[in-house]
Amino acid sequence: MNKTKQTLLLGAVAAATISTTAMAQTTITVSTWAGPNHGINTMVWPTWKSWIEEATDGRVTVEVVHDLGPPASQMAMVADGIADATWVFHGYNAGRFLATQLPEFPTFEDFSSENASAAYWNTHQEYLAQANEHRGVDVVAAGVHGPGWIFSSEHYETLADLESERIRVGGGVMGDLSNALNLTGVALPPTGVYEAGSQGVIDGAMLVPEGLRSFRVAEIFPHTLTVDGGFYRGSFTIVVNPMIWDEMSAEDRAAVEEVSGERLSRLFGYMMDVSDERGVEFAEEQGHTFTSLGDDDLETLRGISSNLVETWSEQVSERGVDAETALEYFHQQLEEAAAQESVASLVP
Repeated sequence: MNKTKQTLLLGAVAAATISTTAMAQTTITVSTWAGPNHGINTMVWPTWKSWIEEATDGRVTVEVVHDLGPPASQMAMVADGIADATWVFHGYNAGRFLATQLPEFPTFEDFSSENASAAYWNTHQEYLAQANEHRGVDVVAAGVHGPGWIFSSEHYETLADLESERIRVGGGVMGDLSNALNLTGVALPPTGVYEAGSQGVIDGAMLVPEGLRSFRVAEIFPHTLTVDGGFYRGSFTIVVNPMIWDEMSAEDRAAVEEVSGERLSRLFGYMMDVSDERGVEFAEEQGHTFTSLGDDDLETLRGISSNLVETWSEQVSERGVDAETALEYFHQQLEEAAAQESVASLVP
């Protein structure tokens, strides 16, 4: 073969290689467990997909699959490779997660879920990850839902009004708080609240404002008892199977991580803020009443919260987390997050 033909052949091979590389695509299969109209499916996944495709020039994309399994099974499914990614609500995995309760305790101050999620992500990376509670998967974002309030059929004004009432609860700090308030806690998923409430099985529910609309709670419970910042919050993470990184170049992995992390955490929180606003608006249109907890009861709740935090701090220290320092860092990050620009402008 003469030199000219050899050069042409090598050039053709190189061109073919470049073309093949440009056409190659990694698909991140996301398992989602909420209904199709939930903000995670209408806002978070589509936006993350657009960010990833733009950052990788289309070499990496996202495909969302519904109903692969119940909420409590999601992290195991990703660890086992059934899906590449999912979102995890830690309260559905009793016993495994403890450090993740940090952002769930009452703060007695208003702040957006977007800012809380950004603060939570940074706190997780700095302090909580060392508890190794997400072993088997990689955490690419952290999120916090809106203020947990108490929705009810009767008009509650005080903590005494709540005693022995049958109130829907979930996991995490919410369950511990309900015990401290002497409620009759009824464990139910949010999707079961409407049926249980309409049949008189429960007198109320601990839920977020989003549920007033998305779970039709305002239709059965016309009253809400509120606390600034919520009686509780709920923590989430978005996780991926580590093997997904092997399916993309180092450059594409860096690009995906760039549009995940704090940015994706902010997106998750922003989605929760928007959903809560819609829930409150819907309830107000129904003539719903909102009552703030009084000062004396707030002091009582502060005492309960302090006791819960103290117990949690002792427990989480056994997992290698400096609880006091982590909490201080979280509140510092909340202030810093509030001074930063919202992710809203980046949502298509």
